[in-house]
Amino acid sequence: MQALVVGLLYLVSGRAVRSQEATGSRFVCNAIPPGAEPGCGYGPTGNRIQSSSPVEDELRSTILQLRETILQQKETIVSQQGTIKELNSKLARCEAAADEVGKTRGQGSRRKEYGKNTMGDLPRDPSETIDQLGKTMQSLKGRLENLEQQSLRLPSSSNMSAGGVSALTPLPPELRDLLRQRLGALETQLLRKVAELEEEKSQLYNETAAHRQRTESALNSLMERITELEKSNNAFKSPEDFKVSLPLRTNYLYGRIKKSLPEMYAFTVCMWLKSSASPGIGTPFSYGVPGQANEIVLIEWGNNPIELLVNDKVAQLPLAVSDGRWHHICITWTTRDGFWEAYQDGERLGTGDNLAPWHPIKPGGVIILGQEQDIVGGRFDATQAFVGELSQFNMWDRVLRPVDIVGLANCSAYMPGNVVPWIDANVEVFGGASKAALEICEDRAFDS
Repeated sequence: MQALVVGLLYLVSGRAVRSQEATGSRFVCNAIPPGAEPGCGYGPTGNRIQSSSPVEDELRSTILQLRETILQQKETIVSQQGTIKELNSKLARCEAAADEVGKTRGQGSRRKEYGKNTMGDLPRDPSETIDQLGKTMQSLKGRLENLEQQSLRLPSSSNMSAGGVSALTPLPPELRDLLRQRLGALETQLLRKVAELEEEKSQLYNETAAHRQRTESALNSLMERITELEKSNNAFKSPEDFKVSLPLRTNYLYGRIKKSLPEMYAFTVCMWLKSSASPGIGTPFSYGVPGQANEIVLIEWGNNPIELLVNDKVAQLPLAVSDGRWHHICITWTTRDGFWEAYQDGERLGTGDNLAPWHPIKPGGVIILGQEQDIVGGRFDATQAFVGELSQFNMWDRVLRPVDIVGLANCSAYMPGNVVPWIDANVEVFGGASKAALEICEDRAFDS
């Protein structure tokens, strides 16, 4: 029985083998080498078996084209992602630049900083900034539209032509909508920044116009004041008919004689004074030279009597002029024995000697009205300042006769000083001191 079964199996097996050989259908299973394409006809030895079928060759070519197309699609997607990142980065920098431009107010002043590079250096003028942002917006919008029209269509593997050229189909709607939203958001933000810059430009213009108007108003007021002063000065009846007013006890109100003194061995100084300051009228005038600020000084300081200083030597004068009325005073001095005289309203009230005897008055100094000099031409002390009005300050390089002094005091004669004459053009005022027309001499003499 067993022998019969074995014989039948052998018979059936032999027929099956012969049937396969007759039809030529033989299947061989081999391992595919790494990296090989499935169905590419590799034999047991790993060598490629050449196919004689044209259909198989065409399929193989199509597969290679599809693989290359897929790689191109990947590169396109990566490039588009980089473009989107670049646009986002530029938008952020644009916003940062606009914020820097917006920070212009701080402690009453305006300042703009353009240190950052935002799509190129922005111009410093707001108008140029607005134009530049507008151009940038249009450029970005155009680039995004070009990307949408040209780069947002990818080749489809299902519509390959025989020559390997692909038909174009749109990208998924999600990506297209995302890019359109980004474009709209970018345009909205840029338009908002442009509007803010336009508003800031308008505010800057208004503030500049207001500042210009205030400046012009101040200049016009100053010009009007100067014109008034010029008219006032030109309204003097004669060059000597004016007075200097020093209304406050300060260290900055004073007058200055433009002309200096030559070397002198005698002098006479006369002037009209009006003061009611207390204590002491202060310093009607002082003459300082390099090395000696108290070359000649007339001063009434505190409760002391009026003093005459020559080369910083002191003589007390028997004068009293602090009653608020006009008084005419004259003082003479000569280097011979240092002899001096003091006149008030034409009357000689005192004389003396040994005041800086044999000392010549030094030349080239500065004459100050209303202040005592601690250095030549400056460093004034408010406690020593003259408060009141003075006029017709004249100086001679000789001792005037008593009759001449009387004539000056009672207005019967007028003699300008041969060294320092009282002339409008020769007197400057500073710090709030002023020049004004002077009462007629008879009125001053009657008042005294």
